[in-house]
Amino acid sequence: MKLFKSIIKSFGQLRNRTNLFCGIGESEILENTIHINKYPFEPSVAFPEKLINATEIDTISIDYGNSKINIKNDIVFVSAEKKDELRIFAKQNNIPLSPHNWNWDWILEPYLDTEFTEESKKLTMNRLCENGFDVTEINTIRKEVGKQMYRYNFNTMLWEWYSLSLLDVLSAMRVKYDKEEFREFYKRAIEIEKRRR
Repeated sequence: MKLFKSIIKSFGQLRNRTNLFCGIGESEILENTIHINKYPFEPSVAFPEKLINATEIDTISIDYGNSKINIKNDIVFVSAEKKDELRIFAKQNNIPLSPHNWNWDWILEPYLDTEFTEESKKLTMNRLCENGFDVTEINTIRKEVGKQMYRYNFNTMLWEWYSLSLLDVLSAMRVKYDKEEFREFYKRAIEIEKRRR
């Protein structure tokens, strides 16, 4: 009986770990629209399904990781496999391509499976400050997401060592917060990602 309880407990922990990974749904790139389906982040304009017109899109970022469609007050993720299609879509619809914004990647550096030198940590802080953050705000954000990001990266055995991003923090925090709390976090997370001076 003790062994059975241990197996059930381990299975429950594994299931909770996999709940942290939610994917980004499916997307189809058409001539002047992008169809998003099964999108996991409820506060998003794309949840659970949306046909995004090219005229709604401010910029598209395809240069690192999953692609991002930047809409007025939102960011919608599209699989990295669609980069070439998105590049053509952007060109045909006169949508500017924007570089990857590293704000969340930099904020989440302490939760990587990597050791950083003091010089590297200082450089990251300087980059964030150049984008309009201050040290107090950075520490407050890190305190809010820290425990959950450790769970996301280490309890799941992901052990990401290079970069955690907006997608990662949204995936992790949607499990921690209730619907209203996540709605508020989502709004702040998007603002943090888009912030630039």
